[in-house]
Amino acid sequence: DDLLNTRPTVMIAVPRIFERVFARIQGQLDKQSGFKRALFNMTTAVGWHRFERQQHRAAWHPRLLLWPLLNRLVAHKVTAKLGGRRRRAVSGGAALSKPGARIFMGLGVPILQGYGLTETSPVISVNVPDDNEPGSVGVPLNGVEARIGEHDELVVRTPGMMLGYWNNHAATTEIIDAEGWLHTGDQARIENGHIYITGRIKDILVMSNGEKVPPMDMELAISLVPAIEQVLVVGEGEPYLAAIAVLSPDGWQDLSKRFSLDADAADSLQAEKLHAALLRDIQGRLKDFPGYARIRRLVLTLEPWTVDNGMLTPTLKVKRARVLEKFATDIAALYENSKAKRQ
Repeated sequence: DDLLNTRPTVMIAVPRIFERVFARIQGQLDKQSGFKRALFNMTTAVGWHRFERQQHRAAWHPRLLLWPLLNRLVAHKVTAKLGGRRRRAVSGGAALSKPGARIFMGLGVPILQGYGLTETSPVISVNVPDDNEPGSVGVPLNGVEARIGEHDELVVRTPGMMLGYWNNHAATTEIIDAEGWLHTGDQARIENGHIYITGRIKDILVMSNGEKVPPMDMELAISLVPAIEQVLVVGEGEPYLAAIAVLSPDGWQDLSKRFSLDADAADSLQAEKLHAALLRDIQGRLKDFPGYARIRRLVLTLEPWTVDNGMLTPTLKVKRARVLEKFATDIAALYENSKAKRQ
């Protein structure tokens, strides 16, 4: 409603905002006829090819001639929900899912993803209109140096760096080394000048079989399941991965009707048929991930994680430690049987 009333020309937001729009689109599509879903998929596929051609990464194809018609029938109707006057859209503060980015690009909304830290005032890199690689966080700004250090950590030097943490020399020397490089704590790679963030070093899950799993990409993929509003992957020191998932109100209503469950009964969230269906949807989203990156068990909740209840940061990123603390008993129950077998 705010977008329709304000009709912004520039939209700068955290990925959660774009993901909510994407989830709404997906939810509405699931209720449409097969023809309308096929028309939408054709629109985003042609739109994506059009975007890639504008970026000089794809050749011309006859299907691009369909864009004016597909734009009028589908894309324009969706982008009108963003106010209809948007010229630029910028996303930062967390990673934007690749499928979500692709859908927006395909609809003619070329989101520019960027990256930065408070300690660097804050922007380090950003995609630009003529060199927009959606899977990356762009290229370093002028005057910003970036390289990959030990453990694939992104380290940077910039004129906008802080001098240090106030009255905390130990914390300052921990993040800024003797050569003046600031250690971001993010794992990354750099290709063709673009920075690709692959995860937070402290968030890496080390399973009992030694596999190291960066949960961020998995969580982004799982959050694209229409019924799932928020998600956290767990499995540190365990033989398999599990997830804590917050169901959206609309998603829960649809699921409860589908499986004949009492939407107001707490134990309905434990129904085996519900978990089995959600796990199938989740595995579909994770099909391109390595074999060990599979979710075996779920903890479901209807209480959203918000800034007010301390589960999200002001930029809407999940506070992993707080969520793990809140659901510690549920997580322990997930692995109780497997631990008993190992003993």
